[in-house]
Amino acid sequence: MTITAPNAPAPARPQASPSGGVHVDLRSAHAGGVHILGPISFSIAPGASLALVGPSGVGKSTLLRVICGLHSDYDGTCERPERISTVFQEPTLLPWRSALDNLTLTTRIDASNARQWLTQVGLSDHADLFPGQLSLGQQRRLALARAFAAAPDLLLMDEAFVSLDPRLADEMMRLFETLRAHHVTTTILVTHDPKEAARLSDRVLILGGRPAQVQTAERA
Repeated sequence: MTITAPNAPAPARPQASPSGGVHVDLRSAHAGGVHILGPISFSIAPGASLALVGPSGVGKSTLLRVICGLHSDYDGTCERPERISTVFQEPTLLPWRSALDNLTLTTRIDASNARQWLTQVGLSDHADLFPGQLSLGQQRRLALARAFAAAPDLLLMDEAFVSLDPRLADEMMRLFETLRAHHVTTTILVTHDPKEAARLSDRVLILGGRPAQVQTAERA
């Protein structure tokens, strides 16, 4: 049983953005009692893309979790669209379901539409295979297809191309660029790679310090 003290403040929650854009105005954020994020404020216009860059452990993923509503221990405001897709470092696929089912069950699109998405990412011949039967690159392709197939107003990319060799990373970034050109959505990318940030975003915020704040804001 959970007991709430009288007049206790409600946990912070992101608010739906009426414009489809994103507006973040944080005073602080904590994780496990540690002060992770300091004052951070930025806005993203609908359809624009922003990259969050900084060293490992600086708080990039915590900021992303605040935005998508998975982290509530913060002080401030966060407005973002309600329809959100997230691509994580790992593909996070359903291992007991086929590639086709991984699209239809998670996005609620029909099988015909799902097959079109598989074709867009080069997996048209792999609809009946399970994730364990796919290579890492194919799993990443399926994860991208799932994210875009959900028709999000906001797409969050958390180190989505990390741990890939340079050739495969370039291949995945080219696929991402193609998908986003045809299915424009507001996008926030978390990466430690400045070149990746410059390539895939309109604007770059570099986080640093402890607690983390925006050290540099620049156009890609």
